[in-house]
Amino acid sequence: MKKFTSQEIKEFVSKPLFDEKVILNKDPSWPKISIVTPSYNQAQFLERTILSVLNQNYPNLEYIIIDGGSTDGSVEIIKRYQPWLAYWVSEKDAGQSDALNKGFARATGDIVGWQNSDDVYLPGAFYEVAEVFRKSPGVDVVFANRLDINEDDHVIGERRFTPFSLVSHFYEGMMLSNQSAFWRKDLFSKIGMIDLTLQVAMDYEFFLRAAMKGARFMHVRRYWGASRKHGSSKESTLWPSLMGVELQKIDRMYRRKTYLNYPLRIYSLLRRCAYYLWQGDWDYLVQGMRRRVGDSVERLCKRL
Repeated sequence: MKKFTSQEIKEFVSKPLFDEKVILNKDPSWPKISIVTPSYNQAQFLERTILSVLNQNYPNLEYIIIDGGSTDGSVEIIKRYQPWLAYWVSEKDAGQSDALNKGFARATGDIVGWQNSDDVYLPGAFYEVAEVFRKSPGVDVVFANRLDINEDDHVIGERRFTPFSLVSHFYEGMMLSNQSAFWRKDLFSKIGMIDLTLQVAMDYEFFLRAAMKGARFMHVRRYWGASRKHGSSKESTLWPSLMGVELQKIDRMYRRKTYLNYPLRIYSLLRRCAYYLWQGDWDYLVQGMRRRVGDSVERLCKRL
């Protein structure tokens, strides 16, 4: 399981490395991959996101950027890469979910995914994605592990996942990450688009809805994407105030029974730990246990 270093990531997103003939001359022998990037005032990171897509040098790529009317120089960055984009627009929208749906409505690929305008894909991801879908015709959603990076592309953490479980996703939280997840385009026709009423938990709800409607998930023990942690991200600015509200709304939508919460959360935690042991992720499991103990001690100290 290749784990990319900070230097490898920095080099991959620092300059154009793609062959424009490969990007422009579509090779139909490869499944078309459509990537949507919702963008709004993230000029500091946007070019690195764009390069992480184009530098895949994937021979059948459709890249769509939906900008919400940025005023920080993002549009100038997008224009710089316009020749290799399938479509882009900069106009006021109703938020990230709206931007995603606009992009997905235009997508014509066999496989789709989205990458936020401050996150990045990791080298070689698209070729691996294409091969997995080719070999697994019955699978709807494929997801891999994720790295966490800071503003300077240094690796500061990671998320290793386990095989998908509807129960665990519902009662413990996200079983996958959009930064390293891809799905078949026809999934939209089966379950609908992104919920426009959600702004921070839309990915959680989308994959929950997919699972509840019978979508088949596959976990691949690779690293395909990286989530950037910084002070102006939605995780830092909107999550604290909106996440709880939106999760309560989702609970009401799907009628999660409150009295089952704790038993099923315990089950989900034990299931995840068992898979980490089976996968050989002993080090990651120990790190997680230490972190949980540390968090519990910190909360206890605050109460005393």
